Amino acid sequence: QVQVVESGGGLVQAGDSLRLSCRASGRTVSRNSLAWFRQAPGKEREFVAAISWSDGITYYADDVKGRFTISRDTVRNAAYLQMNTLKSEDTAVYYCAFKTGSGSYYSTQPYDYWGQGTQVTVSS
Repeated sequence: QVQVVESGGGLVQAGDSLRLSCRASGRTVSRNSLAWFRQAPGKEREFVAAISWSDGITYYADDVKGRFTISRDTVRNAAYLQMNTLKSEDTAVYYCAFKTGSGSYYSTQPYDYWGQGTQVTVSS
């Protein structure tokens, strides 16, 4: 069984930065891409960023472009989300997920494995 664990969340002020980490453990699993989603209280889970595992092509939600950067480490089976110039609207639980097959980068349904989330709170 594959375990996915996020870390790096916390309480910061608007304008600050955080780097989230995502690590997969257990048996090696072939993957297509990895993504970060977030969910604020009372809201649906929304796409933040994704990266193709094979070629490193990245995808971003419009409201994080230029502020967030997704990256991967194939040796460590890890991925990162560098978040700069954080805003109050970024407050949410952030989830790491990856999928082994094809499908939309932006939808939750194609993703096979999920972490339990890490809380990011940005005070204004």
